[in-house]
Amino acid sequence: MSGMQAIWPSGTECIAKYNFHGTAEQDLPFSKGDVLTIVAVTKDPNWYKAKNKVGREGIIPANYVQKREGVKAGTKLSLMPWFHGKITREQAERLLYPPETGLFLVRESTNYPGDYTLCVSCEGKVEHYRIIYSSSKLSIDEEVYFENLMQLVEHYTTDADGLCTRLIKPKLMEGTIAAQDEFSRSGWALNMKDLKLLQTIGKGEFGDVLLGDYRGNKVAVKCIKHDATAQAFLAEASVMTQLRHSNLVQLLGVIVEEKSGLYIVTEYMAKGSLVDYLRSRGRSVLGGDCLLKFCLDVCEAMEYLEANNFVHRDLAARNVLVSEDNIAKVSDFGLTKEASSTQDTGKLPVKWTAPEALREKKFSTKSDVWSFGILLWEIYSFGRVPYPRIPLKDVVPRVEKGYKMDAPDGCPLVVYEVMKNCWTLDPIIRPSFHQLREQLEHIKGNELYL
Repeated sequence: MSGMQAIWPSGTECIAKYNFHGTAEQDLPFSKGDVLTIVAVTKDPNWYKAKNKVGREGIIPANYVQKREGVKAGTKLSLMPWFHGKITREQAERLLYPPETGLFLVRESTNYPGDYTLCVSCEGKVEHYRIIYSSSKLSIDEEVYFENLMQLVEHYTTDADGLCTRLIKPKLMEGTIAAQDEFSRSGWALNMKDLKLLQTIGKGEFGDVLLGDYRGNKVAVKCIKHDATAQAFLAEASVMTQLRHSNLVQLLGVIVEEKSGLYIVTEYMAKGSLVDYLRSRGRSVLGGDCLLKFCLDVCEAMEYLEANNFVHRDLAARNVLVSEDNIAKVSDFGLTKEASSTQDTGKLPVKWTAPEALREKKFSTKSDVWSFGILLWEIYSFGRVPYPRIPLKDVVPRVEKGYKMDAPDGCPLVVYEVMKNCWTLDPIIRPSFHQLREQLEHIKGNELYL
């Protein structure tokens, strides 16, 4: 190690770059790809005391492991950094200059909308191959068909198969970084060989969620097949690399497979979504202490996001998962952004979204607080859909006039007061998550929920 190496503080996560068998009794053996947590610095800066996933502690060599970092915010990750979108034939030829055999890019076809064009530099000139899109498959020669552009490029990288040359070097779109490179650099790339996919546990509009086994541990795996969709999920995965809290569903890593798309691997939450958990168990099983604990679990996660300037934007009981030991954890970071950005409101869940976010696309921690109030209502109504008996089109006009839902049956008055404060129309007056956690702690400590 160089003298410049910064000392890693206790709690730093590392990923093993090589196998380490250990030579002394106090060493902690590990295999390439294992995640280790630094416990303490030793007298020799080349060695750390660390623990593995099962809590065993020992000494590890610093140069056998790589510190895990969050993917930098604002980094433009791409599964297809060679895809340049809508550019003309002439622009493509300029980008592939100076000529270099095997240099290539893919663009949207200008002559055939919906199709693509593969542009390849070959012996001083650029060849343009039309990629035909028919019945959900892509093909250049109508002999070999591919599910997506990544598969097509992968195929012609290994074999020219009728093209003037095989694809050798991608011309990257300016400003983009290949996702695989960035996840590897920051220590989040997992190996497909270590993952067994077992059974489907959920279906989303973007792909399936499967129960998997990663090196002997149960994990949940989001499998995203489609180019454009997978691209959108990269943002979710990169946000998750920056967040670490015991009430957030933890990202374990990402697998980028050229042939089959993107896999996001997270901890497995055995009891499923909070909304289903509440509905299936109901009043007879879940007491007031349990409900309040769920409220606090979610609030602590949200206080952490608030402190780190992240806005969730889609907080609801369906996006909270429950672990084997009944801990609620916030999940689904698909819309999570750094606090300053706005977004298209077309797909927003109206009943959970704050009025100013629907009206002016103003998302903030305070719009998350509004959603948290709705989530509290869901918890205390055992998973009912909010605003019962009010047609969807009437919800927003009524809310903007100051309408607030009644307390669910059996909901303690002190908890209902917390809900109502979350639904203050002026976002500035709404409490922060820090204040909400203190209020809920007070209710719990004084057993005011009984």
